[in-house]
Amino acid sequence: MTNEYDIDWAEFDAEEWEELDGDERTAFLATIIRQEESAEEAEASLEELQRLADTAGIMVLGSYSQRRNHPERASFFGKGWLTDIAQKMQQAGAELLIVNEELTPIQGRNIENHFGIQVIDRTEVILQIFHEHAKTREARLQVRLAELQYQLPRLRRLWTHFDKERGSARSAGGAASRGMGEKQIEIDKRLIRLQIRKVTAALDTVAKQKETHRKQRSNALKLCLVGYTNAGKSTLFNALTGAGVLVEDRLFATLDSTSRQLKLSTGAPLVISDTVGFISRLPHHLVASFRATLMEVLDADLLLHIVDASDERYEYYIEQVNGVLADIGAGSIPQLVVLNKSDRLSGAMIQLIQARYPEAAIISATHKQGIDELLNSVETKLLDARKLVLQLPFDQGSLVSKLHEISMVHKEEYNENGVKLWLSISGRDLHLVEPYIIEDTK
Repeated sequence: MTNEYDIDWAEFDAEEWEELDGDERTAFLATIIRQEESAEEAEASLEELQRLADTAGIMVLGSYSQRRNHPERASFFGKGWLTDIAQKMQQAGAELLIVNEELTPIQGRNIENHFGIQVIDRTEVILQIFHEHAKTREARLQVRLAELQYQLPRLRRLWTHFDKERGSARSAGGAASRGMGEKQIEIDKRLIRLQIRKVTAALDTVAKQKETHRKQRSNALKLCLVGYTNAGKSTLFNALTGAGVLVEDRLFATLDSTSRQLKLSTGAPLVISDTVGFISRLPHHLVASFRATLMEVLDADLLLHIVDASDERYEYYIEQVNGVLADIGAGSIPQLVVLNKSDRLSGAMIQLIQARYPEAAIISATHKQGIDELLNSVETKLLDARKLVLQLPFDQGSLVSKLHEISMVHKEEYNENGVKLWLSISGRDLHLVEPYIIEDTK
C-alpha cells in the first residue's frame, strides 16, 4: 500500500531534471546603501552580485545604487528612482533588474506592475546557479526543495516570468501549472506543498543513509573543508587526495559533499570532506535545504577554513563563513584557518598576514606549496601526535598488531625483553601505550 509520502526515486533521477534555458540575458544590478554601509562595501557587494550573474549566464550592463536607511515597503526602492532606472534599462536594452537582496512577493509584483521592470532578486540568481550545477540526486533534491520554498509565496508573480524564463514551474521542482484566478492559485499552492513534503521525505532518507555510513566509519577522524565560495577548497581537496573533483573559477562549482580517506603520518585514518561554498546573504531556506550536505560539517573533528588570501576582503569573508557556521550549529567545532593562493601575494603581504593570523597555514593549493606544513598543523591540532619509543613484553602481541593499524611504526626491533617500537601515535590513543613508554620525543 502506498501513500502520498512514498518516494518514487525515478521522479528525482537525472533524466527528469530539466535544464534551464541557456540563452544569455542582459541586466542592470541594483542595491541599497544603508547609512552604516560605506560606498566601498556596497561596490564590493555589487561586484560579487556581478560574479553571481555571470555564473548564471546573465550579462551585466550596469550597476546602480540608492542610498537610504530602509527599503521602501511597497517597492524596495523609491518610486522616482525606479522610474529613472526603467528609462535607463529601456535605453540600454537591459531585460532584467537584479536586486542585491531578497524581495518580498509584494515588492517584486509592484516593481513589475507599476514600473514595467522585469525584476529578480539575489536569491533567485543563486537558485538558478544551484539548479545548473546540481548533478547528483542529492544535490537536485536539495535545490528542488529550495526552489519550491522560494516559489510558494510568489506564485502570482512567478506566473508572469519565473516559469517562462526558467523552464516552467514544473522544472523548478513542482507539479504547479499556470492558470488564472484565485482558485488556480490555491490548487497550485496545494500541489507545491505536496511536492515539498515529498522532497523533504526523500532528503530525510538521504540523511539516514549518510548517518549509517558515518557510523560505519566512526573510528576515523573527520576533517571538513569549509570556506567562502571560490576560495580554493576543491583544489586543495584534490591536492590532498588526488580525487579529481571538478575545479572551476566560478562560484558554486561544488554542490555535493565529496569524501575521501587520507592517512596521516601517525597512521590514523582520516576522512576528509569537501563541501559547498558559503556566501554572504545566503538564503536561510537554501541552507536548510542543504542540511544533508552540511551534516558533514557538523560531524567534523576539525574544520579547515579555506580563505582566498589574495582577495583584499578576505577578513570579511572569514566573518561571513564563521557566521554561517554559527547559524548551523558548527561554531564550536575546532578550526584551522588556511590562507590559500599565496602565489598571488608579495613577501611583504605574506608577512603581514602571518602577523595577523600567526596560527594559520599559508599555502598555494594550485602549486601544492605548503601542503606538508599544513598536514603537520592538522596532525598537531587534530591528533596531538607524539613520537615515542616503547618496550612491550612478548605477551602484548595483539597490542603490537593494533599499533601497526592505528599508528605509524617507524622501526621495530625484537630483543630478550620483547618488542621495541619507535612510532608516532595520536594523543587520543596514548592511554593504550602509557605503561610501555621508555622515551617520549614529543
